[in-house]
Amino acid sequence: MADFVKMSEYRDWLRDLKQQIKIGQIKAALSVNSQMIMLYWDLGRQIAEKQERAKWGSGFIEQLSRDLREEFPDMTGFSLRNLQIIKQWYLFYSKNSVSKTKQVVSQLSDTLNPPIVSQIVVPIDDMVKNQDLAYIVQRLALIPWGHHVKIMQKVKDVDQAFFYINKTIENGWSRAVLEYQIESDLYGRQGKAVTNFNLTLPKPQSDLANEMMKDPYNFDFLRLSEKVMETDLEKALVQHISQFLPELGIGFAYMGRQFLLKVGKKEYRTDLLFYHTRLKCYVIIELKTREFEPEFIGKLNFYITAINELLKDNYDRPAIGILLCKNKDNYEVEFSLKDVNNPIGISTFHYTELTDDIKAALPSEEDLQNELLTFEREHGKK
Repeated sequence: MADFVKMSEYRDWLRDLKQQIKIGQIKAALSVNSQMIMLYWDLGRQIAEKQERAKWGSGFIEQLSRDLREEFPDMTGFSLRNLQIIKQWYLFYSKNSVSKTKQVVSQLSDTLNPPIVSQIVVPIDDMVKNQDLAYIVQRLALIPWGHHVKIMQKVKDVDQAFFYINKTIENGWSRAVLEYQIESDLYGRQGKAVTNFNLTLPKPQSDLANEMMKDPYNFDFLRLSEKVMETDLEKALVQHISQFLPELGIGFAYMGRQFLLKVGKKEYRTDLLFYHTRLKCYVIIELKTREFEPEFIGKLNFYITAINELLKDNYDRPAIGILLCKNKDNYEVEFSLKDVNNPIGISTFHYTELTDDIKAALPSEEDLQNELLTFEREHGKK
């Protein structure tokens, strides 16, 4: 091995070079995707215009598909079905009024990564004359075509479509994750919880805190008894932390379960404790497997004060509390929050409920693991 390979200067340079190449690959992929999306936009526009103005009959798109595939055999995307989707996609976004999407466009612009966006040069001036629509089309070019197809299949409202585009850009969702979020109605659930964040947090922190809340939270990855205890729910969520964290949303870092707080001579334990990397604060989640009661807020308020006094440092913002109940009356919740000075949000959750007899008949995870080990031992002996 050459001597220079062992030198720290070479290793540092090689590490930086690898990072540059990876960044270059990302930019190239984004550029290729953006150009393809822009090609599809113009193709959809031309197909829609030709069908409206020319007298070419119903077989026009089918013939176009054959001709394009013959001319460009190495390019995918010119099947009859995809050309039909391209036309539908173009009409979906172009025919909805720009005024309806202005708020969504503003939200999109807040989530974009300027260094990446600045590398994407899209020649759209000749294709789209309306400035707002051109802005929208540039944003459409930031997610893959497969994601657009999935949105077109499952979303019929342009505001919802832009919501999922926004979240895909923000979170880097795969197509499978995007599909799950649409099917679980993230659009309908996000920001719907009852909170006092607007009164207890400064902007823009209150906006971000409200946005992170959902109602209800979807814990259908859990299969628990109808009469599950709160400690069992805690354990189940921690055991499925890889599914629990995406449902909570981006920014949640798990700190622990039954987190110990010593106040005076007594010890208290929170259900679940997180740190939110965007809000820069601790987030306490308390779980209640029954309907909301006003006294739940008092205990959570106490925990928030304790976290602020015992755990928070000068770089952290004040802690936030989230109370998740099986169900609630919104008016009762709002009334209970009126004189609370700590930031608290109250929401509901649901999971896959199994009756006690069905759950008892199902094997536990430990039983399944033992059966697997037994099978592997017996299989290995043969």
